Amino acid sequence: MWKLTKQYWIDVWNLLWSKTNIDEKAIATVKEIKKRYKLTAKELQDVAKAIKEVGDQIGDIPDAIKGKARAGRKTKK
Repeated sequence: MWKLTKQYWIDVWNLLWSKTNIDEKAIATVKEIKKRYKLTAKELQDVAKAIKEVGDQIGDIPDAIKGKARAGRKTKK
């Protein structure tokens, strides 16, 4: 049993130290891709929200052309 346990720890030690620079670079690249994906997804949500707001405001153009008063807060006099 002792030989088996000892061999297990030797194998684990070798596995940990066997990583090469290429493996480390690949792991770093994957982390960077995940980070950029999250940032891009968040930015796309912001853009979608802005487009929706523009869509809501486009409906006001025909009323403005007809000369109707602008909807919203009343101006302070």
